[in-house]
This record gives sequence, structure tokens and C-alpha cells, in this order.
Amino acid sequence: MTQPSDARDAPSRRTAAGVLALACAAQFMVVLDVSVVNVALPSIQAELRLNAAWLPWAAGAYALAFGGFLLLGARLADLYGHRKVFTAGLALFTAASLAGGLAGSGSLLIAARAVQGLGAAVLAPITLTVLTTTFPEGPARVRALAIWTAVSLTGGAAGNLLGGALTQALSWRSILLINVPIGIVAAPAAARLLTATATAGRGRQRLDVPGALLATAGLTGLTFGISESRHGPGDPAALTALVVALTCLAAFVLVEARYASAPLMPPRLLAARPIAIGNTVMLLAGACFQIPMWYFLTLYLQNVLRYSALQTGAAFLPHTLLTLTVGLQVTPRLMRRVDSRTLITAGALIAAAGFWWQSRITPDSTYLTGVLGPAILISVGGGLFNTPLTTTVTSGVPTADAGAASGLMNTAKQLGGVLGLAALTTLAPGTSTQPHTLTTGYGHAFLACAALLTAVAALARTLPVAHPTPSPPAPPPPRAPHQQDPQQAT
Repeated sequence: MTQPSDARDAPSRRTAAGVLALACAAQFMVVLDVSVVNVALPSIQAELRLNAAWLPWAAGAYALAFGGFLLLGARLADLYGHRKVFTAGLALFTAASLAGGLAGSGSLLIAARAVQGLGAAVLAPITLTVLTTTFPEGPARVRALAIWTAVSLTGGAAGNLLGGALTQALSWRSILLINVPIGIVAAPAAARLLTATATAGRGRQRLDVPGALLATAGLTGLTFGISESRHGPGDPAALTALVVALTCLAAFVLVEARYASAPLMPPRLLAARPIAIGNTVMLLAGACFQIPMWYFLTLYLQNVLRYSALQTGAAFLPHTLLTLTVGLQVTPRLMRRVDSRTLITAGALIAAAGFWWQSRITPDSTYLTGVLGPAILISVGGGLFNTPLTTTVTSGVPTADAGAASGLMNTAKQLGGVLGLAALTTLAPGTSTQPHTLTTGYGHAFLACAALLTAVAALARTLPVAHPTPSPPAPPPPRAPHQQDPQQAT
């Protein structure tokens, strides 16, 4: 008897493991570069003589392009295939990393970081898409998503650690150049591993160019406008960007609903309750877990506690280890016994308690009381929170829309971080150098994160209940060599 077609088409265990490793390596690079520059900013400013007003854009240009182009990058994979789009995004990201590492001026560095963000916008959604199309729903996908989520979460914390170590031991340039050998190794692996899992070419469908332009302009303008609003609520550049952004996003919704034949964001996705509410939760949580936590804690360690770049990076090691442990070992086991909604709610509340504790910092706080204690709660909460949420917003999505769903999730997470940082910086001191003033401002930002995550926990209770993932069935006992398979006998 012949095997069913889905069994024949299913990738081998070795291929699936290779796809998982490839997706995680690419995602690690993408997330790493969100935070890896933070610790190196003083060194970059000193060597390139970058004006203080432009210094934030050494980090912000990446986030701006990343958030603005995510929806477009995600839909490319659905239309043109996984291997082709993955390779293109990887090549662009690697080349921009090389250009940034060799940049001789601040303007060249900022431009390279923007192109890096564009490559990341193409690469990040496809890393999740290849996992959801390689691993069927069930324990195997939960395990794969747990590993991918843990890598995503630890990439940010590792960025501070790696950035501090490389900056102090070598140069700030090494934090960008390190991506080059990874990209060179990953490219042939992608060509080999993604052949069997690539989406059948849909190039005959026209890319939604009007939707792509409107989404990119709207998301980029929104990110820029919120970022510039830190200069004051009446800043002309911020107001102009926000008006343009809202106009473009309204036009984008109209185009997607009525005119696009292959929309970047199919309206049927947002009609699904888990996707709509889940991505709202992802957006709000990203305003705390993503860039803001690393940013404000880095400033507290360097500006108040006077840590060096290497010490600052090492201070994030507990975040990395705890997130990995909880995300890889604890959460997948709990998901077999506890529904996802409960885990998401519990994770948000535990992390909220951690941010509240973090808000109690003073200029005289020690590492144990001011950093390590809150880190335990924040990392445990994040580890419990992210995998069930990622599973919720990607379950039940047709293969043809897998890229769009991945792009929406990554867009929500990335924009949450960028918009959260812009909003929270209004609570932190601007030009003050007084430790007490600085600490008070950082504390207010952490307290706002605690309040927001408490609201996230309440919103998570409106998610539909997702039943626990059953444990995989035990393998059948091995047959003796002389026994014949009953199916083969027929």
C-alpha cells in the first residue's frame, strides 16, 4: 500500500532539524542587531564624531526600516517562495552589516543600518513561516516555536552582552562584522534545506504594490513620528509624519479590503479572533519586553551604576539564561497541561511584578536588589508568555497566508518596541546627568511597563481558550526482523 501524499511530502527529521537551526540562526542575527549597538554608542560617537542629535539614529535607523517594511517582506515569501526570499533577505542583511562595519562616517553607518533593517524585514517573517510550514500543528510545532521564541528573546539580551564584550575587546565595528561569516555559512545551507519546504511559486500573482507602498509609508511614518515626538507634543516633523502615517494606513485598509488581488494583509486574517486579539497583546507587550527594557536598563547600569561596556553586557547574562531555561524547558511542558490563555496571562502578571520591582531602583541599589531580582521575574514571565502567544497567533493559518500571519506578528512585536520606547522616553530625563534624576526617570519608565503588562494580562483573558497540546504518542514497539508489515502484505 502506498503512503499518503502528505507523509511522502513531509520533510525528514534531519531536514526539519536543519530548517529549525537555520531559522533560529537568522532570527538571532535579526534580533541581536536591535540591541547590539546600544552598549557601543559611546564608542561610535567618539570614533565617528557623530553629532549627539544623530547618535540615536545609529540604533533607530534599523528599527525604523525594520518596522516599516515588515508587511511587505512577509508577503514576498508567500508569493515568490521561501528559499528565494530567505536568500535575498540574508544577502541584503549580510552586505549591509559589512558596509556598516567598514563605515568611515556617521552618515554611512546610519544608511547601512537602515539597509540592515530592510534586510531584517525580509528575513524575520520568513524564519517563522518556514517553521509553521515545516512542522505540523502539535507537539513538534510547539517545540520548534519554543526554541525560536527563546532565541528571539535571548537575542536582545545577548546583544547587550556580546556588544559589550566585542566593543571592549576589539572595536564597535566587530558587532556588525560578526554577521558576515554567519551570513556566508547560512546562504548555502538555505539553498540546500529550503528546497523541499519552499512554497510553490506564485509569481503569476501580482504583488500588491499600492498596498506595499501605503503600508511601508504608513508604518515608517508612524515609527518616525512617535520617535520624534519625544522633542515635544507640538514638534512639526512629528505631527507631519503622524498625519501622513494615519492617512496612508487608512488608505491601506481600503486597498486591502476592496482592490488588492493578493493583499499584503488579507482581511480574513484579522477576522480571526485569536489573530486580532493575539497581535494586539503582542503589540502592547512588545512596548515593554522589546527595546525599552534593554534601553533603559543599559542606561541605568552605565549612567548611574557606572558599569563599563563589558560589565553592562555581563549584567544581562541572567536574562539570557533564565529566558532560555524557561522558554525551552518549562513552557513546552506546561503547554501540555495548561491552556495557552492561562499561561499568557500568568506570564504577563509575573513580568509586571518584575517591572514594578525594577521601578524601585535608586542610585544606591546593588546589582542583586536592583537588577538581578527583577530580572528573574521579568525573564520567567517573558519565557512563559511568548511561546503560547506565538502559537496562538499562528495556529490555523492556511499555508498560503503563513507569511502574512508571520509578518503581522513580527510587525506587532517590532512596532510595539519602537512605539513603546518613543512613549517611555518622555518619562525619562533628557539632558540631566544627576544620578537621582536619572534613576527617577528610569523608574517611571519601568513602572509604566508594569501597568501596561497588567492591562495586557486583562486583555489576554479575552483570548479564546486553546486546549493544552497533547504529548506526542509513544512510538510503536520494534518488530522482529522476520515480521512483515501488515500494510505491506496488502
